[in-house]
Amino acid sequence: MIQFKTQQKVYEIGKVKIGGQPGEKFAVLIGSIFYYGHKIVKDEKTGEFEKNEAEKLVNLQEEMSDKTGIPALLDVVASTENSLYRYINFVAEVTDKPFLIDSPSTKVKVTGAKYTREVGLEKRVIYNSILPDSKPEEFETLTECKIESAVVLAYKSNFITSQDRVNVIKELLPKIEKAGITKPLLDTFVIDIPSLSLACKAMLILKSEIGLPCGCGAHNAIATWSGIKTRFGPKAVKSCTISVNLIPIVFGADFILYGPIEDCCYIFPAVYAINASYKYVRQMGEHLEF
Repeated sequence: MIQFKTQQKVYEIGKVKIGGQPGEKFAVLIGSIFYYGHKIVKDEKTGEFEKNEAEKLVNLQEEMSDKTGIPALLDVVASTENSLYRYINFVAEVTDKPFLIDSPSTKVKVTGAKYTREVGLEKRVIYNSILPDSKPEEFETLTECKIESAVVLAYKSNFITSQDRVNVIKELLPKIEKAGITKPLLDTFVIDIPSLSLACKAMLILKSEIGLPCGCGAHNAIATWSGIKTRFGPKAVKSCTISVNLIPIVFGADFILYGPIEDCCYIFPAVYAINASYKYVRQMGEHLEF
């Protein structure tokens, strides 16, 4: 339904294309694996995990991707260097697609980036993420490791509005370009329910002004909602998770970090319904221009 007047960039990362006009290409859906509290992880420090169960989850997401035609990636989350090594090796073995490396620890992410260079996986890696508080070491590592893609996160303390998010991204772009990142993915930052709408507006502004691929971790809106089960019951979590992931899709997002990979069986069909509708509208030429 939305058509941007500005030419939209399309990046090819590995075998996956990200970006473009809504309806031309499907948004890429990214499921998190080995995240904090994930039941398949036996030991977060060593990275010991249930390999068979992990492979089942990866295959399930691939199956949903094949059924819907929606590209799927993995966000590989780790808390230690050793665990990230093991997770990277596993993911590289079970899929030939790009993947994100993610950790709450800068040291772990930097070490992981260097490891992907050592084993020849740097062209398949998306560094998650760079933000205004990122240390010089991170930029230097991206340059040294020749990593081409990174998530650029519009988070800065006390910066709340959609325009704040846009400004943060625009300030970061020259820095990441200098570091050799030629395929930035702009994450307009969702932390709770109120921030979801602001993130979507920022996404519209960025795509209309500079045309780079945009998206967000929409699932955070529900993950941080502590009272949802008490107020609406446990079944409300899934329905709300689906709804918050659909909102950015409607506004033309190029990628969504949809949350735990287990949710792929809910998210992919829901997004497919939006995609099918958008494709028809595009064929009819019924656009809203931005």
